[in-house]
Amino acid sequence: MDTWIMRPFNTLFNLTALFFLLLLTVTSLLLRGKSERTKVTVLVAACIATMIGFIVYKYRLSQDSDFNVITAGMGGFNWWGELPMQLCNINMILIPIAVLKKSRPLMCFSFFLGPLGALMALAMPGNGFEGYPILLPRMLGYYGTHFMIVIEGLALVTFGLFRPRLRDLPRATLAICLIALGVFAVNMLLRWSGLHPKANYFFSVETEGNFLLEIFHGWIPIPFLYLIPSIAILAVYMLIITIPFEIIDRRREKNEKAG
Repeated sequence: MDTWIMRPFNTLFNLTALFFLLLLTVTSLLLRGKSERTKVTVLVAACIATMIGFIVYKYRLSQDSDFNVITAGMGGFNWWGELPMQLCNINMILIPIAVLKKSRPLMCFSFFLGPLGALMALAMPGNGFEGYPILLPRMLGYYGTHFMIVIEGLALVTFGLFRPRLRDLPRATLAICLIALGVFAVNMLLRWSGLHPKANYFFSVETEGNFLLEIFHGWIPIPFLYLIPSIAILAVYMLIITIPFEIIDRRREKNEKAG
């Protein structure tokens, strides 16, 4: 039935998004007034659960004959092409590290780019993840993983573990560059070793037809370096998101001093 078919922004998609937003809201309210340790424990546990679900989802995907037929032109399923190294799912690893080490650059990365990357994947799903029943294992895995990454990134703020400040942005931008460079190195290693000749995590080697990246590649036709304009755009995006937090926090500090 069409009721159970998942497509970006159809009724089922919107209801699923609403469910996860309600889950985030209710959890944030329940944790209000709790210790930071409790909040960190809940968020780390959520990321671990998401990672376990991710592994199960990828295993089921490797056994999915229909998916392998759909993606045959791209080489089919390859475990080395399914590592949690994309812009969104890398946050399942980075968020626990960030909150346990209280690393503001990593929290910045995960807050700004985790939800953004996951939302991009949800809005533009790859072959085999659009127009199929949601109860298929690969559909549950794909949408469940990405929606969880969205709310885990947002939870950094709603749990009260992190608030972006303007002074964070230079180090956050540096963190983005270093993480992207590390992922590019992984791509090169996978390609040179032959483990995954088409490795392209973060789209740092090839544009894969992405309209915006094609433009940037026309300006800088060098792998990885053509991402520089994207990083500049992300810096502006982070600035726009951070300014309201900065204004609210400064007003609060001013009122506290006046009181």
